[in-house]
Amino acid sequence: MSPEPVLSARGLVKTFGRVIGLDGVDLDLYPGEVLAVIGDNGAGKSTLIKCLTGALTPDAGEIRIDGDEVHFRGPLDARAAGIETVYQTLAVAPALDIASNLFLGRERRRPGVLGSVFRMLDKKGMRDEAATALSDLGIGTLQNMAQPVETLSGGQRQAVSVARAAAFGSKVLVLDEPTAALGVRESGQVLRMIEEVRSRGLPTILISHNMPHVFEVADRIHIQRLGRRAGVITPQSHTMAEAVAIMTGAVTLEDRVAAVDDEDRTGHER
Repeated sequence: MSPEPVLSARGLVKTFGRVIGLDGVDLDLYPGEVLAVIGDNGAGKSTLIKCLTGALTPDAGEIRIDGDEVHFRGPLDARAAGIETVYQTLAVAPALDIASNLFLGRERRRPGVLGSVFRMLDKKGMRDEAATALSDLGIGTLQNMAQPVETLSGGQRQAVSVARAAAFGSKVLVLDEPTAALGVRESGQVLRMIEEVRSRGLPTILISHNMPHVFEVADRIHIQRLGRRAGVITPQSHTMAEAVAIMTGAVTLEDRVAAVDDEDRTGHER
């Protein structure tokens, strides 16, 4: 028996006036998997992810978490349901230190009277937990949790954002183009973090234009085209060229399946 999806969407529709952002899209994310979402510009990737994370409300369709239907009125509702998102803009506070960024909006107060009456923050406790969160993801280049984020490289800032999302995401982690602005070495570090998150059992949705990265870490690949789901493939069932062909409309997933069947039939006849 296959496991139930952690996150599922059925028949999602979203329009912007006469522009159709989503046209009846289905999506399933299963426990412990990395699901990549790919598509050309205007395919509906961003609209789909915004609907799943509460930034947009779909006009029709349903979203379920662990089988229970949910209705997000905003990103805070999605976060409360266990969905954490790392947007391409990272949403870090450059002037604050690493620990403060990890606990941004979730600051911990000191125990007892110091926290309840004088409202003092537990800075040491947050720094210790931040160091543990980064260590758990295999990030050894950041040692000083009091270091301002504005002094970090792009890859290190991405690491802070991913660590924050992984630390608080209890159900789903969503990564929007996490390697888009990074070099080769820093991109490799982010991909290793994604694999580490998967090893901890936290399912991840990865939105990316980088096909080598998608095929390196994804378990399944959801392809968007013109507001619809063009198909779901795996790195084992299709090549990068075939994924791009489906994404651009050069072929359909049904064409590819029919071609494979023809090849098998021809081989048997021979």
